[in-house]
Amino acid sequence: MFRGINPINLDAKGRMAMPMRYRGVISAGCEGQMVATIDTESRCLLMYTQPEWDVIQRKIEKLSSFDPVTRRIQRLLIGYATDLDMDGNGRLLLPATLREYAELGKKIVLLGQGKKFEIWSEENWLRTRDEYLDESGGEGGIPDELQSLSL
Repeated sequence: MFRGINPINLDAKGRMAMPMRYRGVISAGCEGQMVATIDTESRCLLMYTQPEWDVIQRKIEKLSSFDPVTRRIQRLLIGYATDLDMDGNGRLLLPATLREYAELGKKIVLLGQGKKFEIWSEENWLRTRDEYLDESGGEGGIPDELQSLSL
């Protein structure tokens, strides 16, 4: 389970250091093999352990490619999926094409989301977070599924 928010600096080569608290789980669970792809709804990246991504990719591939929306999602998610290997220092190299899509600069945010991470530029994350917080008081409210949850 990946959770929490982690500010990280990318180095000049586009490498990010995985926070220590995740390294052991990632090393044990997938020998440091991760997969990153683009998020089709936001300018951020999605990063999964290799085994978790394999399950998702199989599900995506089973969908009909005759549906234009499904085909778009297949092309984007699988097409941009990139294997990443955590090095001995706990770093992952984010390819230029993925960094460009997510508008990643030196300051990024790694956001734990359960079975995956999201990688955001710090600026985009702060703006998106603020938009989410502003929306929380607006019309529409909380979905029915969340109404019974006690936090």
